[in-house]
Amino acid sequence: MVNTEAAVVIDNSVPSTVPASVAAAAVAVAVELEANKTTELMLTNLKQQSILDFDKGDPTMYEAYWKSIGDDFKITISASKALSYFANPKSFCWFMLPKLEREIRNLHNYVGNAVVEGRHIVVGNGSSQLIQAALYALAEPLDPSSPISVVSAAPFYSCYPQIADYMRSGLFKWGGDAHAYVDHDDQPYIEMVTSPNNPDGELRGPVVNKTNGMLVHDLAYYWPQYTAITKPADHDIMLFTASKCTGHAGSRIGWAIVKDSHVAKLMVKFLEISTIGVSKEAQLRAISILEMISTNSCPTNFFKSPTSLLDTYAWMKARKGINLEEVMKEENIRVRGGRTFGFPSNYARLSILGRDNDFDQFLKRLPSIFKRLAHSKCCSSPAYEL
Repeated sequence: MVNTEAAVVIDNSVPSTVPASVAAAAVAVAVELEANKTTELMLTNLKQQSILDFDKGDPTMYEAYWKSIGDDFKITISASKALSYFANPKSFCWFMLPKLEREIRNLHNYVGNAVVEGRHIVVGNGSSQLIQAALYALAEPLDPSSPISVVSAAPFYSCYPQIADYMRSGLFKWGGDAHAYVDHDDQPYIEMVTSPNNPDGELRGPVVNKTNGMLVHDLAYYWPQYTAITKPADHDIMLFTASKCTGHAGSRIGWAIVKDSHVAKLMVKFLEISTIGVSKEAQLRAISILEMISTNSCPTNFFKSPTSLLDTYAWMKARKGINLEEVMKEENIRVRGGRTFGFPSNYARLSILGRDNDFDQFLKRLPSIFKRLAHSKCCSSPAYEL
C-alpha cells in the first residue's frame, strides 16, 4: 500500500505559482519513491528469512543421535587395507565383504522385517542403483522387441520416472501410474511397489495384478522408526538402504534381498559394469553401524531413540487451482510438488527428515502459510489438508 503522507507533504510544499502539471509530477515521483522503499523493505525481510529445504529426503534428523554416540565406534582404515577390487572371489557378489552380508542378515533377523533365509544378498551404491539393477535383471532375459513398461501407483516415488528413462534403455521405460496401466496383448510389465509409500506413508501391495507382471518391492521405509513391523516381508526382490535405515545417506550403501539366483547374478552384472562394485570403505562403515544396531551395543536402542521416532514426510493438499509448491516458495520453503509424484499441483511433499531447528522454523511459518492458502482465490472447500 502506498503511503500518501509523503505525497501530501510534497504537494503542500510546491509554490502556487508552479504549474499544476509540475506539481502532479512531483507527487508521482514521491509516490514512486515510497513504493520502491516498500518493495525494498519487503525484499530485505524475505532475504533475512532463511530458505528451508523440505524438498530432498536427506536424513539429517539422525545426526543428533549419532553425535551422542561419539567416537566409541570410530572406524580407522590403514593405507594398505582394501586395495583389491575383490572382496570374496568365490561369491557371486564378488565385491561384497562377507561380514557385511552377515550383518545385513543379522539386522533383518533382529528387526524381523524381511525373510533372509535361503535368499541372496546383493549390495549396491544406494537403492537407486539397485532399482536400475533390478529392472535390468528382470527385463534382459526377455530380450523385448520394445521396452517393457515400468509402472507404480500414484502418488509414486518421484525418482522412478527418471530412473526408468534416464539411460533411454531398449529394455525398459517408464509407463506411468499403475492404476492407469493398460495391458496390451499380455505384454510383460514391471511394477514398483513402495511400502511404506513415499510420499504418503501408506502400506501398499501391487495394483495391476496380472500374470505377466514382475514385481520389485522398495522397502526403504519398512523399519520400526517409520511403521509397525507386523511380519517379515517375503517377496521376490526387496530393496533396502542405509540412508533410511540408519541415516547414513553419504555412505551410499543399499542392498537387495533376492529369491532367484539368476536374477541376483544379473543384478551383480549390472553393478559390475556400471561401477565395478561398491566401495569397501563404505562397506566397512556399514558393517560397524549395522553390527552396533543388531547387537544393541548402542547406549540406547537405536530404533527406540526419540530422534528416530518421527513421521518421514508430510503429504499436503491444498484447494484445486492452487500450486502448492509455488505457495511454499513464496514463504521461502522448498518442497516437492505433486506433479513429480503423478498427482495434481495442489499436492506437495514436505520432507521432515532434517534437523530439529529446520522443523521448528517451519512450525513458526505455518500460520503465515495457512493464512496465504486461506486467502487464495480458488474454489470453495477447505484450503489445505495434512
